[in-house]
Amino acid sequence: MSVLLDQIRGAVVGRSPVVYLLSSEEERVMEALAGIAAENGDPPIRVWTCVNGLEGAPDPEATRDPVAAMAEAVGCQTPTFFVFKDLPPFLERPEVVRSLRHIYYSGREVEGRYVFLLAAELAIPESLRKEVQLIEVPPPDESEIAAQIERVCRENPGYVISTEALGEVILALKGMTETEIRHVVHRVAQHSHASKDELLEEIFTEKRNIVKKSGFLEFSPPRWDISGLGGLDNLKDWLNKRRHLFSREALAAGVPVPKGLLMMGVSGCGKSLAVKVISSLWQVPLFRLDMNLVFSGMYGTPEEAFHKALKTIESVAPAILWLDEIENALGIEEEGLKIDSHIFSAFLTWMQEKPPLIFIAATANRIQALPAEIIRKGRFDQVFFCDLPTEPERNDIFRIHLLKNSANPDDFDFKMLAVMTEGWNGAEIEQAVISARTEAYYEGRMFSQRDLSAAISKIVPLSETMEQQIKGIRSWAFSRATPASKYARRRG
Repeated sequence: MSVLLDQIRGAVVGRSPVVYLLSSEEERVMEALAGIAAENGDPPIRVWTCVNGLEGAPDPEATRDPVAAMAEAVGCQTPTFFVFKDLPPFLERPEVVRSLRHIYYSGREVEGRYVFLLAAELAIPESLRKEVQLIEVPPPDESEIAAQIERVCRENPGYVISTEALGEVILALKGMTETEIRHVVHRVAQHSHASKDELLEEIFTEKRNIVKKSGFLEFSPPRWDISGLGGLDNLKDWLNKRRHLFSREALAAGVPVPKGLLMMGVSGCGKSLAVKVISSLWQVPLFRLDMNLVFSGMYGTPEEAFHKALKTIESVAPAILWLDEIENALGIEEEGLKIDSHIFSAFLTWMQEKPPLIFIAATANRIQALPAEIIRKGRFDQVFFCDLPTEPERNDIFRIHLLKNSANPDDFDFKMLAVMTEGWNGAEIEQAVISARTEAYYEGRMFSQRDLSAAISKIVPLSETMEQQIKGIRSWAFSRATPASKYARRRG
């Protein structure tokens, strides 16, 4: 609790009469305020709620209205900590705002009298911005998390977390509230022989629920194996080499932890699938940020919703943040490279300052629309270009989808299939296999080479319908990105 205590202590030392404590953890904040009060002569802590009124008032029920309670606070001339809980809905009333200003100006003359506004949502009227000091309460630090685990273990004598597992468990619990931590550990503690993996799975389940409540973050389960990703050998090699670097141990050892990856290129060439593979390979939860919901206005202004999204992903670290079609996600338009400057600049700043165990996986189709600030070295660890698959890669993709659709690859002529699908992307190959199987299933038989050839003949690939755009993408990416395929340099 040292960070939280230091923040409140700083407000008290600075004699800020009105302090806004932004937090949903009432119990933890009240404990911190009690600690600060003990350091300052132990003044009484008087709590106000709209249900019970102000504690210590001659008639508490008469102070349910915040104006009456604040008048009581203004009249107090002795050191006292007043805590107003859940006041934001009342701040729309001008008399409440005026009463807070009275508290502020009179409070400068009364040493030791402080008013703390404790709320889970931020709502400071413009007229009070200069008077109110804001403290955004951080989540519990590692020492607080360890204390909560120890407390739960004492309450469940038969349950013990091994010293070897403790560090990993603490890391997984970072970003959660003390109450959430206790609930998770209590649930697992009911099974005295629960392993570290079971505890971690319970933690990640809780984090998925936390993210689901946000509305604009979507959890993507780790069900995609790297063996199901055809081609892209350079990309897969890069991911394999870093699978053990994205960890607490690597961070403690001072090894540079991977920050992010940008995959750009032709649509349908496996960029989204590659992002899902990272989650399974690294055993880290993946969360996709739906920027359409951010810009929808359902969660406040786009800037406010985007800020909430980034704070939410910080609270569930370690995690992978997936930004699909980043050129659209950040409000970048192809014509004139128009950018939503507020969100774009906020994202760039956050990339530099984010916690180390958040990995950004971004994909882009219209790569010409990406500004230089995004693709320069230092923003992402690597920028990969995913081109149309070569013949060996198409064979690999065919083999993957044939097996997935219960076919025997040995029954198919891969050389002929490779010739027929020159210039195809992976998504088109997958659709051809699915169409062939569907037609054969309708006739009550397994599909064959003939069915697959017929399906291929009915599909017009993207390389034909968007030939000029693909040439432009390749030309742009030639000197700006690393080929995701090991065969890319052989192209003419």
